[in-house]
Amino acid sequence: MIALLQRVAEARVDVRGETIGAIGAGLLALIGVERDDGESQADRLLERMLAYRLFPDAQGRMNLSLRDIGGGLLLVPQFTLAADTNSGNRPSFTPAASPDEGKRLFVYLAARACERHHPTATGEFGADMQVALVNNGPVTFWLQVVPAPNSQ
Repeated sequence: MIALLQRVAEARVDVRGETIGAIGAGLLALIGVERDDGESQADRLLERMLAYRLFPDAQGRMNLSLRDIGGGLLLVPQFTLAADTNSGNRPSFTPAASPDEGKRLFVYLAARACERHHPTATGEFGADMQVALVNNGPVTFWLQVVPAPNSQ
């Protein structure tokens, strides 16, 4: 499971002209689900997102986590993160989870995030979304949790 984290001053996601999720300062996390991912990868990825230290402390060092600052978390599903771009000029989506499994795991991740962190907002799986953000820094990190061999 993949999260592309962006430290933001604010972010929102709109669907059909209406804002369905918005946060102030915090993290925008674009989420990609890969073929062999399961709940354990979602749980581990959430823990990493909440604990990852990418906010400045009093000395300006990235020593504080989302939990530490009490910032917002905006989760947006983005299946293209699971694309194989190693050859040619067109991505292959073979590594991505099926749409049903991708939706199931995104919904699972979002529910767990809502239980463990406030405020949390989400995009809509499968929708045509417009995502707006003010990247703070800019600071962007790629986190990936891969299934252990034979973990299926």
